[in-house]
Amino acid sequence: MHVLGDISVDTFLRDYWQKKPLLIRNAWPDFRPLIDAEELAGLALEDEIESRLIVEHGEEGPWQLQCGPLTEEDFRQLPESHWTLLIQAVDHWLPEAANILDQFRFIPGWRRDDLMISYAADGGSVGPHYDQYDVFLLQAEGQREWRIGQHCDSTSACLKGSAIRVLEQFEQTDSWVLNPGDMLYLPPQLAHYGTAVGSCMTYSIGFRAPSASELSEALADQLAVQNDDDWRYQDHDLEPRTSDAEITHSDAQRLLRTLQQAPANQLQAALGQLMTQAKYPELTPEEWPEAHLDEAELWYRPGFVRMAYSREPELQLFAMGEHFPLPLADEPWVKYVCEQRRYTAKELQTLCQSTASRELLQQFVQRQWLQPEE
Repeated sequence: MHVLGDISVDTFLRDYWQKKPLLIRNAWPDFRPLIDAEELAGLALEDEIESRLIVEHGEEGPWQLQCGPLTEEDFRQLPESHWTLLIQAVDHWLPEAANILDQFRFIPGWRRDDLMISYAADGGSVGPHYDQYDVFLLQAEGQREWRIGQHCDSTSACLKGSAIRVLEQFEQTDSWVLNPGDMLYLPPQLAHYGTAVGSCMTYSIGFRAPSASELSEALADQLAVQNDDDWRYQDHDLEPRTSDAEITHSDAQRLLRTLQQAPANQLQAALGQLMTQAKYPELTPEEWPEAHLDEAELWYRPGFVRMAYSREPELQLFAMGEHFPLPLADEPWVKYVCEQRRYTAKELQTLCQSTASRELLQQFVQRQWLQPEE
């Protein structure tokens, strides 16, 4: 199946990705939702699941926000219309959600954030807003009208006193009503405003991009660990100047040049560790020392476990914010573990080519980053 419709992956990446929106009619023909509205509401009752309930005309004011865990009484008190329930990271809790995320593998997996599901009563909305990430909005049930508007940034004014970020001004440029199976791609910082036409359910597949501050911190942490004392700021092209107190544009360019000379493996390690960090570190399961791969033939990687790898200039596996260098001979095993979510014990063992990878495999099992199929 191809969720981009008549648009090729090459065309999408060249003309739309991070550039402009794209509406894809019937992107997912005969799409079947993972859960119904009642089951979704049940997830909102759980302590460990991130949920939000937004009522446009609440007793406490416009755009009233209530964060989970919710109660059954919260749902009984809702008005008939103009409210929205949001459940974050559904892929962490429903293994079958991986089938949805797999349709977007034309985007690097380490850019993926999560699958969010929203249920809205008639007129339900979270108001006009913008996001800092790319998102595919798949209509799962019912209809939703999407309006798009202006480009926004951190200076764009938002309503004062609102519990959620709602734009003060919305300059509509286009609108569509999405039916089940339709999908809308939106690049970062584009104002958008979705409103339920009758009750509806929408799946949001979000792709995060690390901020400059996050990248800087990750690189600084990596360099501190490596402690490369020889990699320093250099000004061998220094020229006479009128003031010895001034930091010039040329000095800043030298700093940039120094950063560009960072070893590739350290840059990859910084990015890999940052982008595989757990979304909810507090929910990472405890180690299970007695666990062993021989306990089951079929294994899977839970949705909360993030992995990635790099193979140049050296083979590195990244998992849950950690960094594991391995011999190049282990590349087939690394690709198998990182690219797949379901495994056989035989394949996991057969592809290991070193003591390091065999020990790492056992560690993944004991830390419950790989779990047996039930």
